[in-house]
Amino acid sequence: MTARTPQGPPRPRRPRPSGSRPGGGALRLGNPRPRLRLIGVGLTLVMLVFSVRLLQVQAVDAASYAEQAQLNRYVEVPLTAERGDITDRNGVALATTVDAYDITADPYLFTEEQTGIPDAPAQASALLAPILGRDEADLTRLLSDTSTRHVVLAREQTPQTWRQIQDLRANLAQQESKGTGTQVLAGVFSEENAKRVYPNGDLAAAVLGFVNAEDHGAGGLEASLDDQLSGEDGTITYAQSGGRRVPTAGESEQPPVPGTDVALTLDRDIQWAAQHAITEQVEESGADSGYVVVQDTVTGEILALASAPGYDPNDISAADPGRLGNPALQDAFEPGSTSKVATMAAVLEERAATPDTHVTVPNRLPRADRNFADDHNHETYYLTLAGVLARSSNIGTILAAEELGDTQQEANEVLYSYLTRFGFGQPTGLGFPGETPGILAPPEEWNASQQYTIPFGQGLSVNAVQAASVYSTIANGGVRVEPSLVRGTTGPDGEFRPAPEPERERVVSERTATQLTRMLETVVTDPQGTGGAAAIPGYRVAGKTGTSNRVDPQTGTYNGYTSSFAGFAPADDPRITVYCAVQNPTEGSYYGSEVCGPVFNEVMRFTLAALQIPPSGEEFEGLTTTFDPAE
Repeated sequence: MTARTPQGPPRPRRPRPSGSRPGGGALRLGNPRPRLRLIGVGLTLVMLVFSVRLLQVQAVDAASYAEQAQLNRYVEVPLTAERGDITDRNGVALATTVDAYDITADPYLFTEEQTGIPDAPAQASALLAPILGRDEADLTRLLSDTSTRHVVLAREQTPQTWRQIQDLRANLAQQESKGTGTQVLAGVFSEENAKRVYPNGDLAAAVLGFVNAEDHGAGGLEASLDDQLSGEDGTITYAQSGGRRVPTAGESEQPPVPGTDVALTLDRDIQWAAQHAITEQVEESGADSGYVVVQDTVTGEILALASAPGYDPNDISAADPGRLGNPALQDAFEPGSTSKVATMAAVLEERAATPDTHVTVPNRLPRADRNFADDHNHETYYLTLAGVLARSSNIGTILAAEELGDTQQEANEVLYSYLTRFGFGQPTGLGFPGETPGILAPPEEWNASQQYTIPFGQGLSVNAVQAASVYSTIANGGVRVEPSLVRGTTGPDGEFRPAPEPERERVVSERTATQLTRMLETVVTDPQGTGGAAAIPGYRVAGKTGTSNRVDPQTGTYNGYTSSFAGFAPADDPRITVYCAVQNPTEGSYYGSEVCGPVFNEVMRFTLAALQIPPSGEEFEGLTTTFDPAE
């Protein structure tokens, strides 16, 4: 057996030199500089791209991006100016405003991009239509109009309506958070706005008019004074997110300028009395319409301008479109015998006759191509000029008018000059929309019939305010004061500015006015006079009846009658003129004394009491109305 040689401890290994590798040869390290250069270049390019992009965003395209951000984040909403109030002469509101909401929307927030829903406008419209009472298709069209950021879905809604929308929106948001529904009403907003209301319903509606859906005047004084009443709208710009206003993002506002308040000359209580009286008479007489004018004889101010039938400006949709105007100013009608006072004024002023002048009145008067008559057959009357007016004789008036000139043409020209000075055929000065100036042809155009009918009120046309103004002129000593409806205005500064003084023109002398007043008093006091229904105990009343053939507005031919009464009181110290006209009464009498006489009496009594005008002094004895031909 061979013996093994014992082994010693293992020999330690030498460490491998750093550059060596297994199998022999030294390991050579790579140069890091190229890699570092490559990384540096890469980083430089990245930073350069970021820098260029940053430069583009912050410098080159900054305005564009800012504009886009502004467009998406900020909303500009108009602020409607509060419309001015319309009040009566004592400050009682006739037209005012109350808090309401305009329901608006931002169509951009209903796009598929913002909602993720392709038919968001249609879904929102289906929810809103029953609440707003609007057609679903119309709402869809508005919400789909992305050319604007602001659309009005419904105006002048009550706070309850907006609360309904808020509750519905909150429910949708809750469903969305649970994953069971979709919020499609985030882009619906409300804007506080004023709603136009008329606290007295139909009172003075024909004067006030109404506003349209855009809160602009569409009739009456609301239309003619719209620039003053509307004020100037403002704007507010604020940030929004998800259809909600961001309160901390700042906002800019240009506040609206409120409209001007307008104080009218109307007296609410007198207006009510006039409107009540004419409404009842129109209904009782089965008439087409009627109107009453109450005027201050000294200032020319209109205290009442009532018409019937009327309408409620709070609910225009329910009104008859044919009643939305003001017939007292827009209807042209033949005044009949109430205009005889203008003819008598010309005769007295030209000194062609006096109240005591004798006028022999036959049963028929042959002129031109016909025989003229009074309203009834009679034996020959022997009347004074005062008696001609008291008995309202057409024939007597023709005979008196013929004394105005040596020829008929000359007489026509003289009469025409006085009629125009009294305001016939001229605008009243009220500037009311749609007002008619009436119809008064120049004398060279009067036909054979007109030159004899115009003196007693046929063949020419007036409106009710023109007719009333004639009597106010006589009551004011022969000076015509231009009628007015506005006393003054109060601007946003709170300062009251009275209306300009009305124009004044002397039409006849004070002597003629006094003579005419006595003649008109005789119409009321004489047992044979036609104006007895106007008598008021304790007051001296001057007045005149009128009954004329009526031109049918549908056919342009005579059909029915216009009944009227005009007068003023107290006759010894005139303060108030009242004019009444009723068109086409079909039940009962059609004479002015019986149809409009009672209306005049009722309205005049109320007005005298309301204004606390004291009773007259001495009683009027009356003028002589007849004469004895044998003497």
